[in-house]
Amino acid sequence: MVQLDGHDIDVLEAGSGPPLLYLHGFADVHGAFAGWQPFHERLQQRFRVIAPAHPGCAGSGGVNDIDTVEDAVFHYIELADGLGLEEVRLAGTCIGGWIAAEMAVRYPERVKSLTLIGATGLHVPGSPIADLFMLSLSRDGGNHEDIRRLLFADPELPLAKQLFPDPRASVEDELLRYKALTFAGRIGWSPPYLYDRKLRGRLRRISCPTAVIWGRDDHLVPLAHGQAYAEGIPGGRLAIIESAGHSPHLEQPEKTAGLVLG
Repeated sequence: MVQLDGHDIDVLEAGSGPPLLYLHGFADVHGAFAGWQPFHERLQQRFRVIAPAHPGCAGSGGVNDIDTVEDAVFHYIELADGLGLEEVRLAGTCIGGWIAAEMAVRYPERVKSLTLIGATGLHVPGSPIADLFMLSLSRDGGNHEDIRRLLFADPELPLAKQLFPDPRASVEDELLRYKALTFAGRIGWSPPYLYDRKLRGRLRRISCPTAVIWGRDDHLVPLAHGQAYAEGIPGGRLAIIESAGHSPHLEQPEKTAGLVLG
């Protein structure tokens, strides 16, 4: 735990090497499970991975201070200041990727590299982001196939069923999911839905090496969003992971980690 503006911030840290600030998504550490997965452990072989829980997620406080994605950006810049990270390597999945992109357009001089994995944040005509909030509700007395289909290419994948089981996960894991959805609602519930109308036009401000990583079968944030990020960021490179959906870091951890490290 670290303290920021009078609130506890739940921070996991492991590995050695240059610091990598990792901002989580839904099917991720702090969002659906408490510890590291093989993807994170692979990154820790080269980086000191610092993974804070978003305000209100896991053991972090301060969610009532967050009303917009802009608030989340300032939260993380101040956290970086508190951790002594004048320059940061940033990686983020899903909503964490959105926040990372917003940080990089506002503070390009402070971001040394950027990795976006299935990031929300953009408006792409004809390819809307799916309604995560509605489909996160169980149906038919506890069937979570809808949310698994959004977050994984194959809703019957054993890991998908382990993290989002029928009829429900443990109380602790259910609470993690509820808190992550609550935070997402603070920054992306009101229209525009999980995106910033101005972000796409600002991507040209990003000046660091940027990898954009997308699952071929992402049913939450369509591949067109990855293409838009890569096209809008100068020098942005898009890598598509086959046999993966919105969670390539879980579905294809070695391939995804290799792209981040590369």
